[in-house]
This record gives sequence, C-alpha cells and structure tokens, in this order.
Amino acid sequence: MATTPTLAPSRSLLDRFLRIVETGGNALPHPATLFALLAFGVVCASWLAVRFDLTAVHPATGETIHAVNLLGREGLHRMLTGLVTNFTGFAPLGAVLVSLVGIGVAEHSGLIGAALRRLVFAAPMWALTPVVVFAGVMSNMASEIGYVLLIPLAGLMFQGAGRHPIVGMAAAFAGVSGGYSANLLLGSIDPLLSGLSQEAARLIQPAYTVSAAANWYFMIASTPLVVGLSTWVTERIVAPRFTSLPDINPSEAIAPPDALERRGLRWALYATLALSAWLLWGLLPADGFLRDAATGSVLDSPFMKGIVVLIFLYGVVAGVAYGVGARTIRNDADVIRGMGQSLSTMGGYLVLVFFAAQFVAFFGWTQLGLILAVKLVAVLQGLDLSAIPLFVGLVAITAVANLFIGSASAKWALMAPIFVPMFMLLGYSPELTQAGYRIGDSVTNIISPMMSYFALIIAFFQRYEPKAGLGTLVSVMLPYSVVFSIGWTVLFALWIAFGWPIGPGAPLVYPG
Repeated sequence: MATTPTLAPSRSLLDRFLRIVETGGNALPHPATLFALLAFGVVCASWLAVRFDLTAVHPATGETIHAVNLLGREGLHRMLTGLVTNFTGFAPLGAVLVSLVGIGVAEHSGLIGAALRRLVFAAPMWALTPVVVFAGVMSNMASEIGYVLLIPLAGLMFQGAGRHPIVGMAAAFAGVSGGYSANLLLGSIDPLLSGLSQEAARLIQPAYTVSAAANWYFMIASTPLVVGLSTWVTERIVAPRFTSLPDINPSEAIAPPDALERRGLRWALYATLALSAWLLWGLLPADGFLRDAATGSVLDSPFMKGIVVLIFLYGVVAGVAYGVGARTIRNDADVIRGMGQSLSTMGGYLVLVFFAAQFVAFFGWTQLGLILAVKLVAVLQGLDLSAIPLFVGLVAITAVANLFIGSASAKWALMAPIFVPMFMLLGYSPELTQAGYRIGDSVTNIISPMMSYFALIIAFFQRYEPKAGLGTLVSVMLPYSVVFSIGWTVLFALWIAFGWPIGPGAPLVYPG
C-alpha cells in the first residue's frame, strides 16, 4: 500500500455540505416506508381537499375537476378491494421481472463478466480510458456487475499500464453510474421507468402507452457524449492529481478470459447474430411477420410492443450459448438457477413496489395529482417559459433530489405523477419528460452519498489510498458531475430545439 495518500479527506465547504446531505438522506425512512407514509398522507389529504372544496378547471376540456375523498364509504371500499390489483397490475412490475429473468441467465452464466474483461483487456493503452468508460456505460444494462467487477478491474488495468488505479476506477465509476441513462442497448431500468411514466400519463389519458424503448434514440446519442466527456475529465482533471503509484496485492489481480471463456463468448456472439437475423427477417420486408398486420408499421408493431420480451430473449439465448461454450451451464437446472438467483435479489424491490403502487393508485383516485398539475401549469403559463428552460428546471430538480433519494425508481414513482401530467398539459410528451428526469438522475449519482454503492466505491479507493473517505471520492468525481450536467443538458436542449423524436414512436409533443 502507498505510505502517503495522494489525496486526503478535506474539510472544505463542499465536504461540509455533502456531510449535511448525507445526514439528511440518512434521516429519511426506507423508501418503502416513505411510500407507505405518502400513501397514508394522500388519503388524509383527499379528505381535506374535499372539505375545502379543492377544484381545478381542465385547460383542454373545460371540465371542473373535483377531489375525491378516500375516507368516505366508497373510497374505503375502493382501497379495500383494490389493494391487491394495485400491486399486481402495476405496470413496471411484470416488465422488470421478465427482463431480469433473461438478464439473470446472461449474468449467472458469466457472459457479462467475461465480456467486460474481454473488452477492457483487449483495449490498446491509448484507448484504455474511453474503453473503460464505454464498458461502464454498457454494463448498466445489467444489475450490479459494473460496480462489483468493472470498477476494481479498471483500477488493476490502470495499475498495469503504469497509471494510478484510482484514475481508472474514477473513469469506470463515471461510466457505470454517471452514464446510467446512456446505452446502446435496453436494460431492466427502461421498462421500469416507462411503466411508471405510463401510470402517470394515464392520469390525463387513460389509454396512453409508454414503450420501454421510449428514450432509446437519446440514450444512443448520449453514449458517445458520456464517453467523450468522461475521457476529457479523466485525462485533463483527474489524472494530473494522481502521480505517485501505490503497491498492489498480486492476489487481487483479475485475469483476461481463458480459452473456455473465449469460446463461450464466440458462441454467444453467434447466437446473438442468429437471433438478430431472425428479427431482421421479421422486420425488413414490407409484410414482415413482426410488423403490424393491418398497417405494416414497425412503430406500432408486436416488435415494439414486445421490447421487454426481446430483452428476455437476448439474455437467455446469449447466456445459454455462452454457458454451454464455456461449460458454466451443464443442464437446464443451471439455466433455471440463474433465473432464480436474479429474482432472489428482488425481495426489497417487491416490497417497495407494493407501497409505491398504492401511492400511485391513491394519488390517481383522489384526482389530487391532476388538480396539482393544473395549478402548476397555470403558474408556469404565467411565467411564459419555453420548453428548454422548463426542462432544464426538471433536470436541476431531479439532480438535487438525487442527493437525498438514491433509488431511480423510487424518485420517479414520487415525481412522475406530478411532472408527467403537468408537462402533458403544457403540450410535452411523457417520453420527453422521462428523458429529462433520467439526465438529472444520472449526473449526480457519482456524488450522492445515497447511491447504494457509494460506500463500496470508497472501499475500493481505500485499497490504494487508506485515508480516502467521502470527501476524497466526491472531490474526484465532482468534475465529472459538473461536466456531465453541462454537456448533457446542452445535448438535451439541442434535441428539443431540433424536434428530434426521443425514441421509436416517441415524439416530443403531446397534442392533447
């Protein structure tokens, strides 16, 4: 280990501010408890709203919206009979579980870990930083693999290249966590967020559907942006601060994929190409079997509506092919075990979803979300703000909230019932609102003490800098957060200004 740390925890104003943030965030109850309290608060607020005759006039229909009392007889009956269906019918639940079953096979077989190691070890030295960041961005389509494997691996790779390991870990962390809303592929977070957006949009239009691919175009464009910005920050700002090299424990070394793993990767590639060819066969012809049977459209086709199933299929097909090739999967029981292990980590999420589903349902039943959205719309219309300032404000609000509530799904379950209807009434689509939220949620992940892996990253830093702490990690990652905030917001503003669709079949405007 290094005898003298390159950096030491500071007592700066920033450090004191972040300690206040950490203390405030720790004082909040568990997210599941928070949603239970919010659901109870909505019930009580509905009684007060009716008592004080809280109403609003819908700006599109001219209809007067009245609050509904859930403490009355009909409200109590509705809560009693709807508690189970609120949970089982919650849009994100099934989509997340199905996608995780497929991704679980790919992860359990070792495919994702081997692919990350192959990518990083194959990179030439001059491309090491952008490749590490890109691998981090792509890893977030799975679960925690980027945090527990790629970040320490990046440290070892930079050490082997004669550079300080913390520089490599910072670059990887920036990609994994700061680039959480950039990717070339869809992952489990996409159906989760789109389901919450859909539930919120249905406060305005009951039949509205938000696809899991709602932000895909913007995510793809964001990937080179995150890689480029992270590389610049790493080389220009972070690397010059770490010059002395620490010692490393040889037992911690991570090897590149062996012969069996390389064979598994080849088999996974062949299987992925075969599945992709089958999909193209169903999409490219004008009468392709995956197009809409009546119109021949791709945007309103079984292909687009089945994105979650395709995530499942790619995970299973590639995972099984890798496992058979690498001999990590011997029989069907191994495949089922991988699926089960993926779902076995979802207990806490299911409890959170149960209470979040009640909060969202109660909020919709009471009409309070719609009334609040109409009131906020009136305020914003009075300010006469254009789209770009409005969405920059949404990004900023989300970025600040992320310092106190680390879970992306918990924040969006709380914010979507307010912001999605509000922006719909202003003429902006739920898909665009979701994209703005995702930017704000990503840019402060790397400096938020409430991010679930924050303590783990500090522990990784302490392998090389024993005195590293909260201030050390934040001081290293803050430049990424600032540059991401500026660069990503500029890209988002340009996207809005040019009117490009945010994803397949996902326009920027909501016609009402």
